[in-house]
Amino acid sequence: MLLDPLDATGAAIEARRWVWPLLILAVCVSASGTAFSLRWDAGPAVVQQMQMSGQLGRATETEISEEIQTASRKALVAGIAKGVFVMPLLTLVLAAALWVVAWLLDKSAPFGQLMSAAALAMLPIALYHLIFALCALAQHSLSEARVMDLVPSSLAALDGLSPKVAKVLRGVDFFNLWSVALLGLGFSSATGMSKGRAVVLCVVLYILFVGVFFIGVPAMMAGGPGGPRGAGGPGGGR
Repeated sequence: MLLDPLDATGAAIEARRWVWPLLILAVCVSASGTAFSLRWDAGPAVVQQMQMSGQLGRATETEISEEIQTASRKALVAGIAKGVFVMPLLTLVLAAALWVVAWLLDKSAPFGQLMSAAALAMLPIALYHLIFALCALAQHSLSEARVMDLVPSSLAALDGLSPKVAKVLRGVDFFNLWSVALLGLGFSSATGMSKGRAVVLCVVLYILFVGVFFIGVPAMMAGGPGGPRGAGGPGGGR
């Protein structure tokens, strides 16, 4: 599927094959979250959080150690939950968005085929998480800052970029663009739209997504027009 998308996508969409891609996605994302929790050095983040909340001054070493262990366990549970629950739900939302786009363009397509298109488009994301899991397990420890650049697949990995530019360039990501291209091919197979138009449509929608969530929302949270002052923007991630 990933190696021969032009020929394999149509057959997979026609057969409505979405179960196996969804299972692969869930397993890979869960493995990624598990690997992160096993290698994450939670100490600095926990100490900083306790310091900001004023708990650090009156906490004993035992209590700090317990907080660090609790944070690691929460990271493990959150990583597995992301793979088992969040990513399948996100795929369902993506399929629903494709249905809305098809309706707006007066293109009819069975929802099962659109679900297959969404699930197949998530396979590059699953591959990213598999690579991340292997890279994370190869590390002795991981900091939160290191996680963002552990698999340098976007233009944000270039040197000399300002933080704002780097945040925008995280949208120019190899795995994300691969996923967008597969989504376009799947949408084409499901609706009968030409492959070129479908891919261009998905690229435009992805650019809008990057504009909203990589630029607009972080700017508002950082104190832009209508946004609260002093709030940090959300971290990147798939």
